[in-house]
Amino acid sequence: MSSGLKAAGLALLLAALPLLATASLARGPESVAGVAEGLQDTVVNISTTQTLKGSAEKNEPPGPGPKGSPFEEFFNDFFDEQDKEGLPRKVSSLGSGFVVDPSGLIVTNNHVIEGADEIIVNFTDGSKLKVTKILGHDPKTDLALLKVEPKQPLKAAKFGDSAKMRVGDWVMAIGNPFGLGGTVTVGIISATKRDINSGPYDDFLQTDAAINRGNSGGPLFNMDGEVIGVNTAIISPTGGSIGIGFAVPSNSAVQVVDQLKEYGETRRGWLGVHVQNVTGEIAASMGLQEPVGALVASVAPGGPADVAGLKPSDIILKFDGQPVETMRSLPKAVASTPIGKPVDIEVQRAGEVLHLTVTVGRLPEEAEKAEVEAEPSPDTDEPEEELDHEELLGLSIAPLTEELRNQFHIGKTVEGVVITKVDANSPAAQKDVKPGDVIVEVTQERVNDPGEVAARVAAVRKSGRKSVLLLISDAKGGLRFVAVPVA
Repeated sequence: MSSGLKAAGLALLLAALPLLATASLARGPESVAGVAEGLQDTVVNISTTQTLKGSAEKNEPPGPGPKGSPFEEFFNDFFDEQDKEGLPRKVSSLGSGFVVDPSGLIVTNNHVIEGADEIIVNFTDGSKLKVTKILGHDPKTDLALLKVEPKQPLKAAKFGDSAKMRVGDWVMAIGNPFGLGGTVTVGIISATKRDINSGPYDDFLQTDAAINRGNSGGPLFNMDGEVIGVNTAIISPTGGSIGIGFAVPSNSAVQVVDQLKEYGETRRGWLGVHVQNVTGEIAASMGLQEPVGALVASVAPGGPADVAGLKPSDIILKFDGQPVETMRSLPKAVASTPIGKPVDIEVQRAGEVLHLTVTVGRLPEEAEKAEVEAEPSPDTDEPEEELDHEELLGLSIAPLTEELRNQFHIGKTVEGVVITKVDANSPAAQKDVKPGDVIVEVTQERVNDPGEVAARVAAVRKSGRKSVLLLISDAKGGLRFVAVPVA
């Protein structure tokens, strides 16, 4: 072929490319119809009814959002209330769910079915089945496992690996928004490992796929048609989607669902420690280069950590070989560890790195709060009279006499130096230190009188450190570390 013909052919090809591109754009982006078509039959509508007594003012339906979440007001599902003053009334709720076993096992949110007298599962073919049993539910992760009795095997969805999802990956949500029936929306993973303060095990996937009222409990699919999340919450001032939705990762959901199926309850691992974040100031006061790990404020007597030799002021750096980057990452790692498993824990103690072996126990319900961050101590009235005290760090401190113990209602097991006054403009006040709190340790050494506190603080100033680490107890014995600037 002559060079002239080749040039002419190339020119024709280049001229055709814009036309081909225009035709492609006219058809729009690649369709996801093939993926959606094969998944819609696995997604169900959950309809519940609940009978309440009395008026709406006295008997509001239970909030469907995760308890304690700052976004709880935005998690309300679609309610149809018939309010008759002083008379029993029916409250209806609509949510979503998905089949995980052809024999009739269905996953949804706990808040979708909480308090329901009757639960009906509606399928895409128009058939309905009554839930014969709630196999189990877990408020901490907002998941529930339901049982229906189908005449024929149901089409079930498959769980995928949520750990493989990256920010920017495409996802598809299928659910029942506003009671409209099966609705498909598409978006991307906006973020992973989101903590929205709804519980100690927050580890949500965030997506901009539209999730509205009624989508709760529905699945979030990857483009392979696998469930990689259970839609649970949204942030919205109007109740509609603004592109900020959250889903429980499938890897977490699978563990909960398996336990609900086998035991009818969740069985989480337990260390028996009270931990808190290592802030920049705490890190500096302990001579650490960066704020990482979980700081042990107290150890439950006789618990797994106590038996293993963990001590207050230890910093847990690794758990079972995995780095503990922040305090909140530890409870999630412990909870998912099989009960009875021996685990290596790497801790820093007084500047040295130690390795301890702890046998993970089972988390008792009453110990649930022992795995989360210490709360600020409650407000307490100031003493009516001044006793022998010392002014230090904006604090008035005094020996813990019986008079002061009674004045502040301090428990008999609490020992140390009592704080009688706090300067409202002091750094200590900004750390929620209050009158009635007790200084138990200064720089990881126990103190029993104000003179010892003053000596420890003076030593810190002389060393050139900018803050001093205090172990503070509230009146009931709850412990937490506080780093107070000394400059």
